[in-house]
Amino acid sequence: MSRELFQLCALAAGVAGLLGSSALHATSHSVLPAASSRLNVSALHSQGNTTYDRFIVTYRSGTTGAGNAAVVIQDVGADLARAGLNRAVPASVSSAARQAVAVSYLRKLSTGAHVVRTSRKLSKAEATSLMQQIASDPAVAHVEPDVMMHAISDYRAPKALAAAGFTPDDPYYATYQWHLRAGDGSAELVGSDTTSYANKGGADIAKAWDLTDGTGVTVAVLDTGITHHPDLDTSLGDAGYDFTSTADVSGRTADGRAPGGWDLGDWTTTEPWLSECTDSAHPPEDSSWHGSHVSGTIAELTNNGNGMAGSAFGAKVLPVRVLGHCGGYTSDIADAIEWASGGHVDGVPDNANPAQVISMSLGGTGVCTATDVTGTAIADAISRGTTVVVAAGNEDADAANDSPASCPGVISVAASGITGRRAFYSNYGAGVTLAAPGGGVYANDASSGDQVSAGFVWSAINGGATVPDETDYTYGGMAGTSQATPHVSGTVALVVGALQAAGLPALTPGGIKSLLTSTARTFPSTPDQTIGAGIVDAYAAVNKAVGGGDDGGGDGAATLINGVALTGVSGAAGDSQLYKLDVPAGARGLVLRTFGGSGDVSLYVGDGTVPTVDSHDYVAVHSGNNESVVVTHPVASTYYLLVVGAKAFSNVAVQATYVAPKP
Repeated sequence: MSRELFQLCALAAGVAGLLGSSALHATSHSVLPAASSRLNVSALHSQGNTTYDRFIVTYRSGTTGAGNAAVVIQDVGADLARAGLNRAVPASVSSAARQAVAVSYLRKLSTGAHVVRTSRKLSKAEATSLMQQIASDPAVAHVEPDVMMHAISDYRAPKALAAAGFTPDDPYYATYQWHLRAGDGSAELVGSDTTSYANKGGADIAKAWDLTDGTGVTVAVLDTGITHHPDLDTSLGDAGYDFTSTADVSGRTADGRAPGGWDLGDWTTTEPWLSECTDSAHPPEDSSWHGSHVSGTIAELTNNGNGMAGSAFGAKVLPVRVLGHCGGYTSDIADAIEWASGGHVDGVPDNANPAQVISMSLGGTGVCTATDVTGTAIADAISRGTTVVVAAGNEDADAANDSPASCPGVISVAASGITGRRAFYSNYGAGVTLAAPGGGVYANDASSGDQVSAGFVWSAINGGATVPDETDYTYGGMAGTSQATPHVSGTVALVVGALQAAGLPALTPGGIKSLLTSTARTFPSTPDQTIGAGIVDAYAAVNKAVGGGDDGGGDGAATLINGVALTGVSGAAGDSQLYKLDVPAGARGLVLRTFGGSGDVSLYVGDGTVPTVDSHDYVAVHSGNNESVVVTHPVASTYYLLVVGAKAFSNVAVQATYVAPKP
């Protein structure tokens, strides 16, 4: 299986346009210097034979093109002319590239953006030229390619398990699901392994079940859909929706979206997908049943005498199919985010089960900005109170270059293994919020060697090679940040359910993000790359949310790593978040600071004691979020940083840095 997290597959099958290309008479305009700020070409690349024929254009509010498809076609047609793409070229050029390019209209998104399609696929250079021309129109607010996103190409355990329905009380829970238990170092002999491992990577979910099971919470899983399985609650299967809008992705006989969140299969072993989606780097694959595996980790039926357990087994999964053969388009995923969180999408019945949590174990290459359709849809979801949890990616690279992992406001999840180490494939970086069990694949979470049962996350899957096999219900192991993500989504569901059951006010998505980072368990050893505040601790998060304080009477502070910025800190006016850093003897130049984001925070610092607004050792109070305290010669101590919102604040970074003493 490919070790790449995301692949951008060019689809050859066409999509009929709603409007044909029209005569061009738009006013000419030159490329403006400011146009570069209105386009995002970060998803374009030249790998393999990747080409592009779909583009997303957002017009400024109040302009003619904002609500008029004919104007969009006219404008983009003129842009094709200025880019030199509307005429045939000499015979010395390849036959495909000789074709003149026309444009057709596909649809308007719920964000207000328009999706258009060119009559042939464009190279990276051609696509860039066209987008530059589109962005040069002052009426255009933003333009981006409508690229394919993919489910995470997980590592899979070599064998699936047979169902064990006759054995009471989730028979595989004790022997396989190390990831749901406390990461307290207890020895675990997992599955078929002959060697035990000290479990320091578990999410401490089982202990949280003493407080809550997620009842009353809906988690939307945007993925390949869900399959029938005796260990999955599929009661919202028909209530979900299939947002894959083209037949070549959905596998249906015609274009268009469809009711129900069912997984029809995403195999690439037969035509036309064998030709369209595979190459030497991306071999043909059977159907993944990825959405079912993710859904099981979130809410697999528990205490039913069958199979395995789920993180928030009282919650309901709303399956939303956005991925099919070759992946799924950005435009379809953006509409699905809007719909799942309670927004309206033209042509689709409104969602009767708005989700408090959206879980997305998917993504693609590109930097996500607030003005991209994905960033806009996520911001809309967050404004409705929906927490959005996404996978950081499996490329062993900076997550800042993947979308939606880099979208503002998300909880971006890296993967750790049973030992608590960063999984060798996991993406990293300042934008990662925290880590969760994703599986390390190999013994002791090494980067190579022998695959072990303890190297995977285990959940329900289907046994069919292509379409679902309604007689083959089984369980399998997968490893990836796509497995880490549902552990965090399930933890959020537990928190939301506990607050509801206790009659306490709901937390904002920013508040939930801060709760998770402040209760994350410290890594057992310093990670080789930055992967957030620590490993998710479901019990600590739920316990703190309902007012139980810290497990074991701790100080409630999230631990900072020297020099590593913790990003995504958000809250309302008056909210406070506590952090700490252990500074050794002989350290020099301690700098404690907040920066970035929006709003206004103040910084209070305590040397060895938890500070308050009224009692502290150092303070920095200025307008905005750039606050800093410098201690030139710090003593060996634990320094606490209390960040307090003077106004509402979002996506603030907190960092503590010192010069380490010489050995």
